[in-house]
Amino acid sequence: MIEVKKLRKSFDGRTVLHDIDATFYTGKTNLIIGQSGSGKTVLVKSLVGLLRPDKGEILFDGRNLLTMTSQEVKELRKEIGMLFQGSALFDSETVLGNVMFPLTMFTSMSRAEMLDRAMFCIERVNLKGAENKYPSEISGGMQKRVAIARAIALNPKYLFCDEPNSGLDPKTSIVIDELLSDITHEYGITTVINTHDMNSVLGIGENIIFINKGHREWVGDMSQIYTTSNEALNDFVFATRLFQDVRAYVAKHGKI
Repeated sequence: MIEVKKLRKSFDGRTVLHDIDATFYTGKTNLIIGQSGSGKTVLVKSLVGLLRPDKGEILFDGRNLLTMTSQEVKELRKEIGMLFQGSALFDSETVLGNVMFPLTMFTSMSRAEMLDRAMFCIERVNLKGAENKYPSEISGGMQKRVAIARAIALNPKYLFCDEPNSGLDPKTSIVIDELLSDITHEYGITTVINTHDMNSVLGIGENIIFINKGHREWVGDMSQIYTTSNEALNDFVFATRLFQDVRAYVAKHGKI
């Protein structure tokens, strides 16, 4: 579990995060949503240590990131997996080489052990047979699955995903959502997903945190989001005609 308490961050005298309180639960898909410029990316960067907040606490199972020594931060990062928006694969490495990379960097495993672990992760994301291909030889959806395999190679306790469905078609996005959800539940990971994708929100959003103008305005799950009275959240979620129609149906019938 990750707990955020009274987190504040400013740039050049302008406050971007206003005393944010939030909890990201173990074994659940925790989604952060909000409009561009709302502060959600600053929040995620603070959580992973790329930005240092002005005040507050970030507790990883009770351990405060902001009071850790550099060595303690280094050890914590071994427990964190990252899934970047553009997959961030090494073009010169095969699928297997990409998945093995964190193992060579952060473990003392033998090469045989690293190969076994990497192949296990590749098979877990349904890419057996693609291990010797290069990123340029596989689709965008497959590249994303390679990135997920790499992110879980170190068996992380915490998994951070930045716009995991960016650039993917709707069908492939569902595959990635379901894979992230399955892995989260199977391995008991605290998964934090920064997303604009409303299909993800309504499909796998077990704990949704809505950030608006630097404030945490709403917390709930994918079922509660249909009936919220928060005006800013309604404007964000139901901006398209499709979701307006879904909301009207729920209001009339009480369910989908």
